[in-house]
Amino acid sequence: MKDGHGDGSGSHGMPHGAPEGTIKEVYSQIKEHGDGKVSHQYMKNTQNQLRLVFWETTAGCNLECVHCRRIDVSTQLMNDDLTTKESFELVDAIAETGNPILVLSGGEPLFRPDIFDIAKYAVAKGLTVALATNGTLVDEAMAKKIVDSGVSRVAISLDGADADTHDKFRKLKGSFDMAIKGFKNLLALGMGMQVNCTIAKHNAHQFRDLYNLAVNLGAEAIHIFMLVPVGCGVEIAEDQMLPAEKYEELLNLFYDLSKEAVIQTKATCSPHYFRIMRERAKEEGIKITPKTHGMAAMTKGCLAGTGVCFVSHKGEVFPCGYLPVEAGHIKKQKFKDIWKDSAVFAKLRNTDLLGGKCGLCEYKKVCEGCRARAFYETGDYMAEEPYCIYTPKMAKSE
Repeated sequence: MKDGHGDGSGSHGMPHGAPEGTIKEVYSQIKEHGDGKVSHQYMKNTQNQLRLVFWETTAGCNLECVHCRRIDVSTQLMNDDLTTKESFELVDAIAETGNPILVLSGGEPLFRPDIFDIAKYAVAKGLTVALATNGTLVDEAMAKKIVDSGVSRVAISLDGADADTHDKFRKLKGSFDMAIKGFKNLLALGMGMQVNCTIAKHNAHQFRDLYNLAVNLGAEAIHIFMLVPVGCGVEIAEDQMLPAEKYEELLNLFYDLSKEAVIQTKATCSPHYFRIMRERAKEEGIKITPKTHGMAAMTKGCLAGTGVCFVSHKGEVFPCGYLPVEAGHIKKQKFKDIWKDSAVFAKLRNTDLLGGKCGLCEYKKVCEGCRARAFYETGDYMAEEPYCIYTPKMAKSE
């Protein structure tokens, strides 16, 4: 993820300004750094550099997961998916805008017969390309195609620590075993692997087991996603959404697990983790630096529209995959102009516009609350995060 500008003060051996490159490249430069100033400048991203683009390459998928952001998921390719030509033009436009990591997602991206042409094209344009898949289609031949395409990392979703839990959520018997097999096929070829886990009531009790599974599989990273009630998530919200107190408990446990430093950890759609991390570090008398907290020192909570955006299979541009507020459309506007000038993005980039207790919170610039959950609850994406138990100091004094 391309960095923002910083003064680089306290950066021993660093050039003036924050280091440049994707977050992985920057982290490799500063991971042993004991001064948090460099990573803090990168985290602030005051220039709103584009660091991560999630592209829903198709809505087609071979699974019908109960938590999917899509309600109209299809078991075949969609007629309104971007064509190969349009896909190449999107890659060109993204590369013109910055040097973000491009995540090819879906649906199931491996449904697209041209997905490897797209990946190769993006790599040739200098982009770092990642692939997000359910893993069930990754036999040995498919694994080789993925590796040969130049993809740098593959994220496979595991939403249960055992077959029964995962398969019920994914609505396909055997999907857990297929995903594990796919993971191992890619790992055997040297692919950097990541495990994604959507945490909800059905698997919250397996939180530690899911972490251990990722470690034992040999994953480089585990990213946890707290369920967002959008798309199919709305339909299961009442049954599956965890209460705010449980989020707090699990995010504290995730912080404990991150201190083991045996795997990269990232809390996604869980912005209050970055408040918890700072609270815990303060209690421990530890400064947050790349050396003490890894990549978590370089990022913050909700990144929607500030360093991240989502492109739908039709070409709509959204702040993230869970916030259905259109910022633009690549068939109507230049992607670069959308990123730079969208009124939706401009609003999200102004933390002074946050409402409720988020607007009062001393942690708002490192957390910001989940804008998608706020939208779900109130219809206002700048309203306060509804699944956070923290009371800001200013709110206490009123």
